[in-house]
Amino acid sequence: MTRILFAAAAATLMCAPVHAQEASATARMAGADGADNGTVTFTQTKSGVLHIVVEMTNLAPGSHGLHIHETGACDAAGGFKSAGGHYAGGKEHGINNANGPHPGDLPNVHVGGNGVLKVEFFATQLSLGEGGANPLLDSDGSAVILHAEPDDYASDPAGHAGNRVACGVVEQPS
Repeated sequence: MTRILFAAAAATLMCAPVHAQEASATARMAGADGADNGTVTFTQTKSGVLHIVVEMTNLAPGSHGLHIHETGACDAAGGFKSAGGHYAGGKEHGINNANGPHPGDLPNVHVGGNGVLKVEFFATQLSLGEGGANPLLDSDGSAVILHAEPDDYASDPAGHAGNRVACGVVEQPS
């Protein structure tokens, strides 16, 4: 009888629904001087929406453009140009552009006088894996760029957001 109960319990466990852990990735942000500026964390939710959490420090106070760029490379010596342009997904730049926005266009962020930035938002036009729309973890990767100035939400291709002041490659945890 004990064997039958054990076999039944094992079969029940094998058939029970498994709740998969949500996929996540992180971009470790660094300035042009290589100093650590914090992280941007991405979590693919069960609804398909990408949850983005930005936690950065040692930044210049004020408004800054924040974008996802098309290539997972952050060469500080080249002004982070190695990250390429915005993740465009066949669109033009800016929420105020009739042919936009890029999937990589995120809202401006605002850094307080203490140099700290903490913000979270949702992105419906991005995903982490190859099976989703505009995947960040595709064959050439993606990067997060913090710009010196705010995005004007209209000018193609980059919203006149100024120099790239911090960069992080989007990577899955090992």
